[in-house]
Amino acid sequence: MRAFIEAQHIFFTATAPLDGDGTVNLSPKGLTGSFAVLDELTLAYLDFAGSNAETIAHLRENGRITLMWCAFEGPPNIVRVHGRGEPVFRDDPRWDGLMRHFPDIDVTVHGLRAIIVVKAEKIRDTCGYAVPFMTYGEDRPLHASRFAREDDASLDAYFHKKEHVATSIDGLPGLPLPLPPLPPTA
Repeated sequence: MRAFIEAQHIFFTATAPLDGDGTVNLSPKGLTGSFAVLDELTLAYLDFAGSNAETIAHLRENGRITLMWCAFEGPPNIVRVHGRGEPVFRDDPRWDGLMRHFPDIDVTVHGLRAIIVVKAEKIRDTCGYAVPFMTYGEDRPLHASRFAREDDASLDAYFHKKEHVATSIDGLPGLPLPLPPLPPTA
């Protein structure tokens, strides 16, 4: 399953607050080089700038997360990792060690704000017979071109302007602001 998930170009994350009336969040992730298998039960991916911070808020509240990969090419397969996740922020002492798993990512673009670390509790695969064939072309350049022009101060200002970055849709704490500066690259 490790080879399968590492070969996919996109995956999805699902989280939810504890409140049964809260908003379930489902997000696509996929920038090449932004996902890593750390060991047999630990995965990590980079969390980039965006208009919301629902995944971060839900993980800070309860840690529950599911990651899902679908085979859009080759034999049909779906892999789900159910587990516990946590956001590791820029000022965390683990940051530099975790960033070593993402050597192809230029941290000066994309507005990198956290590393999401997931400990798998259950890993399962299913057939995927109904998943359509779709061909990968390339990563979209839009995210990098949008956020590459930001420095730490302007990125922090951007996050402060967004309604659901510091606080989630359901009022949970989201991304801690002010945004700590990116550590210097080694």
